[in-house]
Order: sequence, then structure tokens, then C-alpha cells
Amino acid sequence: MRTVTTLSVVVLASAGIGHAVVTNLDADIARVDPFKDMKNRPEGGNGMNVLLVGTDGRDRITPEEKTEYHLGGAPCHCTDTVMIVHISEDRERASIVSLPRDSYAETPAHTDQITGRRHEPHPVKLNAAYAEGGPQLTVRTVENMTHVKIDHYLEVDFTSFMKTVDVLGGVEICTAQPMKDAYTGLDLTAGSHTLRGGQALQYVRSRHIDSASDLGRMQRQQRFLAALIEKATSSGVLLNPMRFRDVTHAVLGSVRADKAFGTDELLDLGRAMRNFSPSSSEFTTVPIAEMAYPVKGIGSTLKWDGAKAARLFRALRDDEPLARHKAGHKALRVDVAPQQIRVQVENATPKEGLGRRVDGALARTGFLTTRLPSNAADRTLKRTVVAYDPRWDRSARSLAAALPGCELRAVRDQGPTLKVIAGADYRGVRRVKAADPYQGEFGVVTGDQVVCP
Repeated sequence: MRTVTTLSVVVLASAGIGHAVVTNLDADIARVDPFKDMKNRPEGGNGMNVLLVGTDGRDRITPEEKTEYHLGGAPCHCTDTVMIVHISEDRERASIVSLPRDSYAETPAHTDQITGRRHEPHPVKLNAAYAEGGPQLTVRTVENMTHVKIDHYLEVDFTSFMKTVDVLGGVEICTAQPMKDAYTGLDLTAGSHTLRGGQALQYVRSRHIDSASDLGRMQRQQRFLAALIEKATSSGVLLNPMRFRDVTHAVLGSVRADKAFGTDELLDLGRAMRNFSPSSSEFTTVPIAEMAYPVKGIGSTLKWDGAKAARLFRALRDDEPLARHKAGHKALRVDVAPQQIRVQVENATPKEGLGRRVDGALARTGFLTTRLPSNAADRTLKRTVVAYDPRWDRSARSLAAALPGCELRAVRDQGPTLKVIAGADYRGVRRVKAADPYQGEFGVVTGDQVVCP
């Protein structure tokens, strides 16, 4: 009883200290009201959704920093980064979805915050919603596009980003290839690097490293966030009230947040993240159907894949993991993710029910089976066959890797659906996963896949 009582006092005292050291930080947070007078909002789901917006604000950057980190030029007063951060109801998972800044979007009717003019709904690039209507129009536009209700709003500028990285002592990033961008000044050799604030900003802003441009930049931002979470959860920051205060002071002293995001929410997130590991976080970018969708008066935009995006945001609303079909560590790596390969199964043996077993085993591994297996005309096949159109040969090899000993058979004009003809030698399905972790229906990666080993 004495032991239990002592532990209870310690826990309560620690909670009290934690609350005390961050309570006075509420006054440091610049407040915005992105939800003012909003109507017809989506229904709330389970968990918590935070709209994290990164702006190009650089008012508090010193002249020396502007020169060293290539931060000159006039800001566009728009959003460089837009992410939905979903914290699960059980506080054991964070799902981060990047929304490309050049996404084709349609704003709701609103009043321009600069000119005062009333605008009817019209198409824009997503990052322009902030320039026209600030946080409120940004939230309204994102909610209209995703049908996900936003619970909190956090706006980060260049200064708050650099301060956060510096107060954590830097963040470790690994790269297999050298990275060089003349526009941001980033210059990294292949290998492992501990990036401090200014260099970290160069890393997440660079978009001229390769042909992937903005999409490549978003992947680097996701990798950096995974590394940032690992640093915060492994360095003892969340268990030390004074260090937690220093980190939150660095962050909140230069961000803008909605009025309801305060001390209690900070402590709730801090307690939740104490149990986080790199695998607790998952990252993806909203699926894109058209990379250069032309819009008159706006230019080239990114058009979302409507069906896949709807499934992605439904998973967020339902508080479901996005990486539901993640294979185990012993899975064989293949070129094409199972989630991208459609398969029709036929039973070519006298064994009744074999087609259903093969179909189910492939589906559990992640393949997009039709779930309607059939019987082959010839029921005497000895060796399992993967029949495929030669145009989908990489998919065929990836499927064949899951069926050891099978025969690959090219069939012209068969189309994109591959066919598995199960023979008497069928002994089960081997687990496979994409060598490139960004493959899959939503291109989901977990933090343990992208942080330094």
C-alpha cells in the first residue's frame, strides 16, 4: 500500500509539474480563428485531425541567415507545406498525409482578406487559398476537398521550424545519393548527417534535387518528420518537464494556432508520444491521377485520383491505419507493390476449393485479387502458371516471386489483370513487399522504413 501510494504521489506530482511548466506558454501563442462562422462542416470522426501549414514567412530571419541559407527574396504569403496530421483515438499512431501545394482545388465563396472583394467559388492551386483568405479559407478548402473535419490548426514559419530543430540538438538524416540544390544552397554528401535548424530548412525546402520536384520534396519532408519524431521520443525530451518546456517554448513562441489548442492539448500529445516509436508514425501523399492538369488562368496543377483519395480520407475519418497491408520484415522485396497488381485466380486441379484458398492467400499478402476465383477448363495442370501480358512483365515477376516454382507464361493482349492458374504443385504464397516503400495504393511508409538505420 505504501508503495502504491508513493507511486501515485510521484505520478500526480509529475503531471502537476508538467502542467505548471507549460501553462504560462499559452500567452506566447499567436492566435487565429480559422473556424469562425464556418457552417456545413464534415462530421467529426474518431481521433484528432490537425491541419499543419508551413508558410514562407521570413520576417524574423536575420540578414546573416538569409544569406547563409538562401532565404532572400519576397515571400509569397502562401503555404509551402500543407499536411493533415491524424492522431489516433488510442493515441498510439500518427498518420500524416501531405497535400501538394499545386493541387487543383476549388475555394468556397469568400471575401478576399487583402482586397475585401467578395469571391464566388473558383479554381485555384491549393497554396493560393491562404493568400486569398488566410487560415480560414485554407481550412474550408481542405475540408471541402477531403471531407475530413479539422480539429486544430497549426501554422509554422521558417523561424519556428529552425528553432524547433535547434532546441532538439539537430535531427539525423541519411541519404544514399549526394543532394545538391543551387536554389536553397543544400549540399549534402551521401551518408548520415545531423542537420541543425538552417540546414534542415534547406533540406525540407529543396525541390530542384531531381526530376520529382514537389513530390520529391514532400517525401523528404516526410522523412524529416519521421526523424524528428524519433529524436523527440528517443532523447528523453517528453519525460523531462524542463526540456519539454524548452521545446514547446521554442515551437509555440513562433507559431500560430487556433484558440482551442493550448496547454491541455500539448500535454495530451506529449503523453501520447511517450509511447511512440518510429513505426508508430505513417506518411503518405494524397494519390495523384494527373501530374500536369492544365487550368486556364492558373497553369499546370496536380489533379487528385478521386477514388483513391476518397478511400484514403475515409480511412482517416474511420481512424484506420493507412499501412494496413504492410508486410513483415522477412517479406521478399519485389519491383512492384502487391497493392498495384490485379489478379484473377483459376483452379486447374481436381481439388475443390483450391481457387478460394489461393485467392485468399494472395489477398492477405496485399494483391488486388478479384475475389471471384473460377475453375479452369483443364483440371489436370501439374505446375502453377502466372499468365501475363508482356506489357506488365515487372508486375508478373513480382507476382511470380510470391508463388515459388511457378511458370511465367506471356499472353499477348491479355491486359493489365494477371492470371494465376493454380496447379498441383501449389504449396502456398510467399510474402512480398515493394523494394520502394513509397509504392502501394496510398504510397504509405512508416517511420521505421525511412529513418536512419
